[in-house]
This record gives sequence, C-alpha cells and structure tokens, in this order.
Amino acid sequence: MALNNVIRTASRVVPLAIRASTGRLGYLHHHHSFQQPRGRTLRKSVSEVISLISPPGEEVPQGFPFKIEDHPGQQTIMLSREYQGETISVEVHMPDLVTGEDNDDNDNDDEEGEEKGNQSSIPLVVRISKKSGPCLEFGCTAYPDEIAIENLSVKDPENSEDQIAYEGPDFGDLDENLQKAFHKYLEIRGIKPSTTNFLHGYMIDKGSREYITWLKNLQKFVQA
Repeated sequence: MALNNVIRTASRVVPLAIRASTGRLGYLHHHHSFQQPRGRTLRKSVSEVISLISPPGEEVPQGFPFKIEDHPGQQTIMLSREYQGETISVEVHMPDLVTGEDNDDNDNDDEEGEEKGNQSSIPLVVRISKKSGPCLEFGCTAYPDEIAIENLSVKDPENSEDQIAYEGPDFGDLDENLQKAFHKYLEIRGIKPSTTNFLHGYMIDKGSREYITWLKNLQKFVQA
C-alpha cells in the first residue's frame, strides 16, 4: 500500500509539466491518475501508462547560440558558449508552471507582481567569466517574452568557499539606466526571450522524459 501511495503522489506532481506540454497527455493524466480498478495490478497500471505516454521532442532552433548539456536523471541542464573571450554558462532549472487552474481567485489582482506570479517561469543562473579575474553571476527568472534579473553578484574565484562574500545590492535598487544596461549586456550574450521561450518548451519536454524514465525504473522494480 505504501508503494501505491508513492505512485499516486508522483502522478499528481510530476505530470504537471506533461499536462502543460500537450493536451493529449493532459487528458491522459486527468483521467488516469493511477487509480486502479478492482483486479488491476500495479504492474499493469504502470505498463499501461508507459505505453500511452509519448512526449514530443523539442527541436533546437537553427542559430541557437548555446551548446546544451543535458544529463538524464538531472533536474537541470547547462548551456555554454564562448563570446569575445568570455565563457558564458547558464544553469537552467525546471519551469515553475502555471496552468490557470489555481488562479481564479486572482482575477481582480492588477499589480505587476501578481501578473508575473500568474505566468509560468524558468529560473536561470547565468555566469560570465574571462580567462582571469572575477566573474559575474546573475540570478534570473525568465517569463514569456521577458527576463527579470533578480540579483547580480561579482564572484572572485580566488576566495575560499568558506568566506561570505558581499553579494551587492538588490538589483531593483540599482540606477534604472544601469539596470537597462545589464539587460542589454545579457541580451547581446544570448540571454534573450527567443532563447528562454525555447528553453521553456525544452524543459517541459525534459520533465516528460524524466517522468517516463522514472516510470520505467518503477516498472523494473515491480517486475523483479
């Protein structure tokens, strides 16, 4: 019974990305949440779900400026590129999906923060370094057609990890022109909406692939 509870919990949480990726899979998980009819074994239930899920592949668009490093089993991917003597790396996390199901109570909220809170987003950590000296690290949140810089810090590779470095002021407290300049700085280096909009779909597909792998590993266990 405990294993059944684990499966039901996972079926509610992990497939959120799958429901957002295709209507077909949304229908599947809405109507087939591992609630086993009488006589249906756990093994058959898992096998049936695996056979029905076929996540789409997100093709990398032509001219995409980054190399993608995607390791199965990991919740993040890494992007990398060289630009005019700089090394740029981007750590991309799983998206925070908003499906619209839980936002009915916020219809009358018209503040900018509430509007962003009702949009799906992707957390990014952007690191820009040169051959020597400090590097810049940006904490960003990518919304549809918009990238928000949450924080910016200057990292010194010579400093010990045990030392607590000054992280700098809140990005929103910087001069407005300086904020715009940093947004342009990232855009020139490939951190722009056309990039992050693709990453949104890519990470949804990755969530689907990881979910299928999880199901197959579970299948191996119940079949052993």
